[in-house]
Amino acid sequence: MMQTNITIDPIPLEPKPAPTVRRARLHDEQPTTGRKPEWLRVKLNQNEEYWKLKSLMRGEALHTVCEEAFCPNLGECWGRGIATFLLMGDICTRSCKFCNVQSGKPLPLDEDEPRRVAESVRQMALRHVVLTSVDRDDQPDGGAHIFAETIKEIRRLQPGCTIEVLIPDFKGDREALKLVMAAHPEILNHNTETVPRLSRWVRPQAKHQRSLDVLRMAKELDPKALTKSGLMVGLGEEWDEVLAVMDDLRGVDVDILTIGQYLQPTRQHLPIARYYHPDEFAQLANEGYARGFKWVESAPLVRSSYHADGQARLFDTVAG
Repeated sequence: MMQTNITIDPIPLEPKPAPTVRRARLHDEQPTTGRKPEWLRVKLNQNEEYWKLKSLMRGEALHTVCEEAFCPNLGECWGRGIATFLLMGDICTRSCKFCNVQSGKPLPLDEDEPRRVAESVRQMALRHVVLTSVDRDDQPDGGAHIFAETIKEIRRLQPGCTIEVLIPDFKGDREALKLVMAAHPEILNHNTETVPRLSRWVRPQAKHQRSLDVLRMAKELDPKALTKSGLMVGLGEEWDEVLAVMDDLRGVDVDILTIGQYLQPTRQHLPIARYYHPDEFAQLANEGYARGFKWVESAPLVRSSYHADGQARLFDTVAG
Protein backbone atom coordinates (compact mmCIF):
# COMPACT_ATOMS: atom_id res chain seq x y z
CA MET A 1 0.00 0.00 0.00
CA MET A 2 1.37 3.41 -0.94
CA GLN A 3 2.43 5.84 1.75
CA THR A 4 0.10 8.80 2.16
CA ASN A 5 1.43 12.24 3.03
CA ILE A 6 -1.01 14.04 5.30
CA THR A 7 -1.06 17.74 6.03
CA ILE A 8 -2.42 18.68 9.45
CA ASP A 9 -3.56 22.23 10.11
CA PRO A 10 -1.44 23.88 12.82
CA ILE A 11 -3.03 24.35 16.23
CA PRO A 12 -1.79 26.98 18.71
CA LEU A 13 0.47 25.61 21.43
CA GLU A 14 -1.21 27.60 24.18
CA PRO A 15 -4.93 28.15 23.52
CA LYS A 16 -6.38 31.39 24.80
CA PRO A 17 -9.03 31.12 27.52
CA ALA A 18 -12.56 31.57 26.26
CA PRO A 19 -14.16 34.99 26.81
CA THR A 20 -16.19 35.42 29.94
CA VAL A 21 -19.92 35.06 29.24
CA ARG A 22 -23.11 34.95 31.25
CA ARG A 23 -24.17 31.42 32.19
CA ALA A 24 -27.74 30.20 31.73
CA ARG A 25 -29.58 29.04 34.86
CA LEU A 26 -29.45 25.25 34.75
CA HIS A 27 -32.26 24.74 37.26
CA ASP A 28 -34.77 26.37 34.91
CA GLU A 29 -34.12 23.88 32.12
CA GLN A 30 -36.57 21.11 31.25
CA PRO A 31 -35.70 17.65 29.84
CA THR A 32 -34.88 17.97 26.15
CA THR A 33 -37.09 16.51 23.45
CA GLY A 34 -37.41 17.04 19.72
CA ARG A 35 -34.78 18.20 17.25
CA LYS A 36 -31.17 18.96 18.07
CA PRO A 37 -30.11 22.60 18.28
CA GLU A 38 -28.44 24.13 15.22
CA TRP A 39 -25.01 24.06 16.86
CA LEU A 40 -25.11 20.25 17.03
CA ARG A 41 -25.65 19.67 13.32
CA VAL A 42 -22.60 18.34 11.50
CA LYS A 43 -21.95 17.88 7.80
CA LEU A 44 -19.83 14.79 7.12
CA ASN A 45 -16.61 15.73 5.33
CA GLN A 46 -15.85 12.90 2.90
CA ASN A 47 -12.80 14.23 1.10
CA GLU A 48 -9.93 12.25 -0.41
CA GLU A 49 -8.12 11.77 2.90
CA TYR A 50 -11.33 10.44 4.49
CA TRP A 51 -11.65 7.70 1.89
CA LYS A 52 -7.94 6.83 2.04
CA LEU A 53 -8.17 6.35 5.78
CA LYS A 54 -11.39 4.34 5.56
CA SER A 55 -9.84 2.06 2.91
CA LEU A 56 -6.73 1.55 5.01
CA MET A 57 -8.74 0.63 8.11
CA ARG A 58 -10.79 -1.93 6.21
CA GLY A 59 -7.72 -3.39 4.49
CA GLU A 60 -5.90 -3.97 7.79
CA ALA A 61 -9.06 -5.20 9.58
CA LEU A 62 -8.65 -2.49 12.22
CA HIS A 63 -11.31 -0.83 14.35
CA THR A 64 -11.70 2.84 15.22
CA VAL A 65 -13.66 4.31 18.08
CA CYS A 66 -14.63 7.03 15.61
CA GLU A 67 -17.00 4.58 13.91
CA GLU A 68 -17.95 2.38 16.87
CA ALA A 69 -19.02 5.34 19.02
CA PHE A 70 -20.65 7.34 16.18
CA CYS A 71 -18.32 10.27 16.87
CA PRO A 72 -19.77 13.52 15.45
CA ASN A 73 -16.26 14.67 14.46
CA LEU A 74 -15.50 11.62 12.31
CA GLY A 75 -15.69 13.56 9.04
CA GLU A 76 -13.49 16.41 10.26
CA CYS A 77 -10.81 14.20 11.81
CA TRP A 78 -10.72 11.58 9.05
CA GLY A 79 -10.66 14.37 6.51
CA ARG A 80 -7.46 15.60 8.17
CA GLY A 81 -5.99 12.09 8.35
CA ILE A 82 -6.43 11.69 12.11
CA ALA A 83 -8.08 8.67 13.75
CA THR A 84 -8.35 6.96 17.11
CA PHE A 85 -7.49 3.27 16.86
CA LEU A 86 -9.69 0.92 18.90
CA LEU A 87 -7.51 -1.91 20.22
CA MET A 88 -8.46 -5.43 21.34
CA GLY A 89 -11.57 -5.89 19.22
CA ASP A 90 -14.95 -4.20 19.17
CA ILE A 91 -16.73 -6.07 21.98
CA CYS A 92 -16.47 -4.62 25.48
CA THR A 93 -16.74 -6.54 28.77
CA ARG A 94 -18.54 -3.58 30.38
CA SER A 95 -21.95 -2.08 29.70
CA CYS A 96 -21.75 1.70 30.11
CA LYS A 97 -25.15 3.26 29.47
CA PHE A 98 -23.86 6.08 27.26
CA CYS A 99 -21.63 4.08 24.93
CA ASN A 100 -22.53 2.54 21.59
CA VAL A 101 -19.73 -0.04 21.58
CA GLN A 102 -21.14 -3.57 21.75
CA SER A 103 -20.86 -5.35 25.10
CA GLY A 104 -20.53 -9.10 25.60
CA LYS A 105 -17.90 -11.84 25.50
CA PRO A 106 -14.96 -10.67 23.37
CA LEU A 107 -12.75 -12.76 21.11
CA PRO A 108 -9.23 -13.75 22.21
CA LEU A 109 -6.62 -11.01 21.93
CA ASP A 110 -4.79 -10.63 18.63
CA GLU A 111 -1.15 -10.38 19.65
CA ASP A 112 -0.20 -9.23 16.13
CA GLU A 113 -2.49 -6.20 16.36
CA PRO A 114 0.24 -3.84 17.66
CA ARG A 115 2.35 -4.45 14.55
CA ARG A 116 -0.59 -3.97 12.18
CA VAL A 117 -1.63 -0.72 13.86
CA ALA A 118 1.94 0.57 13.71
CA GLU A 119 2.23 -0.38 10.04
CA SER A 120 -0.95 1.59 9.33
CA VAL A 121 0.43 4.60 11.22
CA ARG A 122 3.59 4.38 9.07
CA GLN A 123 1.62 4.15 5.85
CA MET A 124 -0.45 7.17 6.86
CA ALA A 125 2.72 9.10 7.80
CA LEU A 126 1.02 10.29 10.99
CA ARG A 127 2.70 12.75 13.34
CA HIS A 128 0.27 11.92 16.15
CA VAL A 129 -1.92 8.94 16.95
CA VAL A 130 -4.51 8.11 19.63
CA LEU A 131 -4.87 4.55 20.92
CA THR A 132 -7.87 3.44 22.92
CA SER A 133 -9.59 0.12 23.61
CA VAL A 134 -12.66 -1.67 24.76
CA ASP A 135 -12.55 -2.79 28.38
CA ARG A 136 -11.00 -6.25 28.64
CA ASP A 137 -11.76 -7.31 32.20
CA ASP A 138 -11.37 -10.90 30.97
CA GLN A 139 -7.59 -10.35 30.76
CA PRO A 140 -5.28 -10.52 33.82
CA ASP A 141 -3.73 -7.14 32.94
CA GLY A 142 -6.83 -5.68 31.30
CA GLY A 143 -4.96 -5.70 27.99
CA ALA A 144 -2.30 -3.26 29.21
CA HIS A 145 0.45 -5.16 27.38
CA ILE A 146 -1.32 -4.57 24.04
CA PHE A 147 -1.18 -0.82 24.66
CA ALA A 148 2.51 -1.07 25.59
CA GLU A 149 3.44 -3.20 22.57
CA THR A 150 1.52 -0.92 20.19
CA ILE A 151 3.39 2.12 21.51
CA LYS A 152 6.71 0.31 21.04
CA GLU A 153 5.85 -0.77 17.50
CA ILE A 154 4.81 2.76 16.51
CA ARG A 155 8.06 4.12 17.94
CA ARG A 156 9.94 1.55 15.83
CA LEU A 157 8.10 2.06 12.53
CA GLN A 158 7.20 5.76 12.76
CA PRO A 159 9.88 7.57 14.85
CA GLY A 160 8.83 11.01 16.00
CA CYS A 161 5.11 10.24 16.05
CA THR A 162 3.58 11.41 19.32
CA ILE A 163 1.15 9.06 21.04
CA GLU A 164 -1.88 9.48 23.28
CA VAL A 165 -3.44 6.49 24.99
CA LEU A 166 -7.05 6.61 26.21
CA ILE A 167 -7.13 3.73 28.67
CA PRO A 168 -9.73 1.90 30.76
CA ASP A 169 -9.17 1.83 34.51
CA PHE A 170 -7.57 -1.67 34.54
CA LYS A 171 -9.58 -2.15 37.76
CA GLY A 172 -7.06 0.13 39.46
CA ASP A 173 -4.18 -2.34 38.94
CA ARG A 174 -0.95 -0.36 39.36
CA GLU A 175 1.17 -3.06 37.71
CA ALA A 176 -1.01 -3.02 34.60
CA LEU A 177 -0.78 0.76 34.43
CA LYS A 178 2.98 0.51 34.95
CA LEU A 179 3.27 -1.52 31.72
CA VAL A 180 1.66 1.31 29.75
CA MET A 181 3.58 4.14 31.40
CA ALA A 182 6.90 2.31 30.93
CA ALA A 183 6.35 2.66 27.17
CA HIS A 184 6.20 6.47 27.69
CA PRO A 185 3.16 7.77 25.82
CA GLU A 186 3.18 11.54 25.60
CA ILE A 187 -0.41 11.73 26.89
CA LEU A 188 -2.20 9.34 29.26
CA ASN A 189 -5.95 9.87 29.01
CA HIS A 190 -8.57 8.29 31.25
CA ASN A 191 -12.08 9.73 31.31
CA THR A 192 -14.13 10.28 34.44
CA GLU A 193 -17.11 10.74 32.04
CA THR A 194 -19.60 12.20 34.54
CA VAL A 195 -20.08 13.47 38.10
CA PRO A 196 -19.91 11.03 41.06
CA ARG A 197 -23.66 11.20 41.77
CA LEU A 198 -24.49 9.86 38.30
CA SER A 199 -21.58 7.47 37.89
CA ARG A 200 -23.40 4.33 39.05
CA TRP A 201 -26.00 4.79 36.29
CA VAL A 202 -23.73 6.10 33.55
CA ARG A 203 -20.85 3.62 33.98
CA PRO A 204 -21.96 1.02 36.52
CA GLN A 205 -18.74 -1.04 36.51
CA ALA A 206 -16.47 1.95 37.16
CA LYS A 207 -15.85 4.21 40.16
CA HIS A 208 -15.08 7.92 40.29
CA GLN A 209 -12.40 7.53 42.95
CA ARG A 210 -10.75 4.66 41.09
CA SER A 211 -10.52 6.85 37.98
CA LEU A 212 -8.85 9.57 40.03
CA ASP A 213 -6.45 6.99 41.47
CA VAL A 214 -5.48 5.83 37.95
CA LEU A 215 -4.71 9.40 36.90
CA ARG A 216 -2.71 10.02 40.08
CA MET A 217 -0.70 6.81 39.64
CA ALA A 218 0.04 7.68 36.01
CA LYS A 219 1.74 10.91 37.12
CA GLU A 220 3.66 9.06 39.80
CA LEU A 221 4.90 6.45 37.32
CA ASP A 222 5.95 9.01 34.68
CA PRO A 223 5.98 12.62 35.91
CA LYS A 224 6.93 13.87 32.43
CA ALA A 225 3.79 12.50 30.78
CA LEU A 226 0.75 14.70 30.32
CA THR A 227 -2.44 13.39 31.91
CA LYS A 228 -5.89 14.07 30.55
CA SER A 229 -9.52 13.39 31.37
CA GLY A 230 -12.92 14.12 29.88
CA LEU A 231 -16.50 14.82 30.92
CA MET A 232 -19.87 14.63 29.18
CA VAL A 233 -22.55 17.11 30.18
CA GLY A 234 -26.29 16.92 29.63
CA LEU A 235 -26.97 13.79 31.69
CA GLY A 236 -28.62 15.58 34.60
CA GLU A 237 -25.57 16.87 36.48
CA GLU A 238 -25.60 20.22 38.29
CA TRP A 239 -23.19 23.04 37.37
CA ASP A 240 -21.46 22.94 40.76
CA GLU A 241 -20.96 19.18 40.41
CA VAL A 242 -19.06 19.73 37.17
CA LEU A 243 -16.84 22.29 38.88
CA ALA A 244 -16.23 19.84 41.74
CA VAL A 245 -15.01 17.21 39.26
CA MET A 246 -12.62 19.80 37.81
CA ASP A 247 -11.26 20.33 41.32
CA ASP A 248 -10.89 16.57 41.78
CA LEU A 249 -8.91 16.29 38.54
CA ARG A 250 -6.62 19.17 39.38
CA GLY A 251 -6.14 17.54 42.80
CA VAL A 252 -4.37 14.66 41.02
CA ASP A 253 -2.48 17.05 38.71
CA VAL A 254 -4.38 16.39 35.48
CA ASP A 255 -3.08 18.67 32.70
CA ILE A 256 -5.75 18.52 29.97
CA LEU A 257 -9.55 18.58 30.21
CA THR A 258 -12.18 17.89 27.55
CA ILE A 259 -15.89 18.67 27.97
CA GLY A 260 -18.58 17.86 25.41
CA GLN A 261 -22.33 17.41 25.05
CA TYR A 262 -23.71 13.92 25.66
CA LEU A 263 -25.58 12.67 22.60
CA GLN A 264 -27.82 9.61 22.91
CA PRO A 265 -26.57 6.95 20.43
CA THR A 266 -29.87 5.03 20.40
CA ARG A 267 -33.14 5.08 22.33
CA GLN A 268 -31.81 2.21 24.43
CA HIS A 269 -29.12 4.48 25.91
CA LEU A 270 -29.45 7.11 28.64
CA PRO A 271 -31.70 10.02 27.64
CA ILE A 272 -30.40 13.56 27.22
CA ALA A 273 -31.46 15.69 30.19
CA ARG A 274 -30.63 18.98 28.46
CA TYR A 275 -28.49 20.60 25.77
CA TYR A 276 -25.84 23.03 26.95
CA HIS A 277 -25.50 26.26 24.98
CA PRO A 278 -22.09 27.09 23.44
CA ASP A 279 -21.84 30.05 25.83
CA GLU A 280 -22.01 27.63 28.76
CA PHE A 281 -19.20 25.55 27.28
CA ALA A 282 -17.16 28.74 26.97
CA GLN A 283 -17.79 29.48 30.64
CA LEU A 284 -16.71 25.95 31.58
CA ALA A 285 -13.49 26.54 29.65
CA ASN A 286 -12.91 29.68 31.73
CA GLU A 287 -13.50 27.69 34.91
CA GLY A 288 -11.00 25.06 33.77
CA TYR A 289 -8.25 27.53 32.95
CA ALA A 290 -8.86 29.31 36.25
CA ARG A 291 -8.14 26.02 38.02
CA GLY A 292 -4.81 25.55 36.28
CA PHE A 293 -5.46 23.11 33.43
CA LYS A 294 -2.85 23.59 30.69
CA TRP A 295 -5.39 22.95 27.91
CA VAL A 296 -9.21 22.89 27.94
CA GLU A 297 -11.37 21.77 25.01
CA SER A 298 -14.97 22.66 25.85
CA ALA A 299 -17.64 22.78 23.14
CA PRO A 300 -20.78 20.85 22.21
CA LEU A 301 -19.08 18.42 19.81
CA VAL A 302 -15.82 17.96 21.71
CA ARG A 303 -14.85 14.34 22.30
CA SER A 304 -11.83 12.82 24.06
CA SER A 305 -9.50 12.84 21.06
CA TYR A 306 -10.57 16.15 19.54
CA HIS A 307 -7.51 18.28 18.67
CA ALA A 308 -5.31 15.70 20.42
CA ASP A 309 -2.50 16.37 17.96
CA GLY A 310 -2.28 19.97 19.15
CA GLN A 311 -2.39 18.95 22.80
CA ALA A 312 0.58 16.62 22.30
CA ARG A 313 2.76 19.65 21.54
CA LEU A 314 2.42 20.64 25.18
CA PHE A 315 4.63 17.64 25.95
CA ASP A 316 7.71 19.36 24.57
CA THR A 317 7.07 22.33 26.84
CA VAL A 318 6.51 20.17 29.94
CA ALA A 319 9.36 17.76 29.20
CA GLY A 320 11.70 20.61 28.36
